[in-house]
Amino acid sequence: MRRLVSGIVGLTMLLTGCATTSQEDSSRLDLIKKRQELICGVSGKIPGFSFLETDGSYQGLDVDICKAFAAAIVGDSKKIRYRPLTAAERFTAIKTGEIDLLSRNTTFTLSRDSAGGNGLTFAPVVFYDGQGLMVKKNSKINSLKGLSNKSICVGSGTTTEQNINDAFESASLPYTPIKYQDLNQVVAGYLQGRCSAMTSDRSQLAAARSGFKNPKEHIILDNVLSKEPLAPASDGQDQQLADAMRWIVFALISAEEQGITKSNIYEKVQLAKNNPQLKPLRRFLGIDGGLGEKIGLSNDFVVKVVSTTGNYGEIYERHLGKNSQVPIPRGLNELYTKGGIHFSPPFN
Repeated sequence: MRRLVSGIVGLTMLLTGCATTSQEDSSRLDLIKKRQELICGVSGKIPGFSFLETDGSYQGLDVDICKAFAAAIVGDSKKIRYRPLTAAERFTAIKTGEIDLLSRNTTFTLSRDSAGGNGLTFAPVVFYDGQGLMVKKNSKINSLKGLSNKSICVGSGTTTEQNINDAFESASLPYTPIKYQDLNQVVAGYLQGRCSAMTSDRSQLAAARSGFKNPKEHIILDNVLSKEPLAPASDGQDQQLADAMRWIVFALISAEEQGITKSNIYEKVQLAKNNPQLKPLRRFLGIDGGLGEKIGLSNDFVVKVVSTTGNYGEIYERHLGKNSQVPIPRGLNELYTKGGIHFSPPFN
């Protein structure tokens, strides 16, 4: 009898352990589907990337990436809860589960991506950025050399401060840093004439300039002082969510490569259905191959994404194109076929 009881207890413990392991091993992807809502961490303060409009809506490239994730995972790009986060809050919000994922002008670095660092996993880069310098157009300054012996407004205690110091030391150029605690103070110091230039990521310089009274009176120099690849991020221990995010971003890039847009996506679906020989297109659009199922999504996830946000180029043009409020030339953010470095692996 004692052996029977012992065996029952052991079996119960084993089953309990299996249930616990299964629950612990479940992906955040399953939780998002069950909740039928994506919680997406954003900035909310950077025009062109993620900005809270007066009507209460969020707009920008990072916001559209959130919408692409929601369209693919939940099936509805409107089912998103945006969580505005400061730079200091963003990584903690991922690790504590306050948000599902982060789409907030975050630089992909080794220390952030590694288990020994912040323990994140990054999706493909959605904006290749770099630190730059902005000056007043009438200053006649057009290069780094023109700032020799000048003062530069910069955020203190940041990699931005380190990068500007490294750049000027490497060029053997003397300068005077005027340090502030945050970007708003840097901008205010620059506009008040306390420095000859201000420095930050080029995307943030463009965003700040868009809010100036006379934006055209300020120019961003061609000098790029650092590499700042900006990418969405999630908890590094969740492989399934990371896989889904990775291929959703690649879907946006691949759609642009193939000329598939928000306006012609359903025509492309019909074309693929009518032509069995178009095997790569049929796999990409979910007609054949079952690729979506391999990453925990519906097989037609690409169709859901592109019909909602358009391809990567459409997203870029909408928020950062020449007719937008924050015009930034695509440069490295072009497709590899047009001189940029955006490139999608094959959907096989």
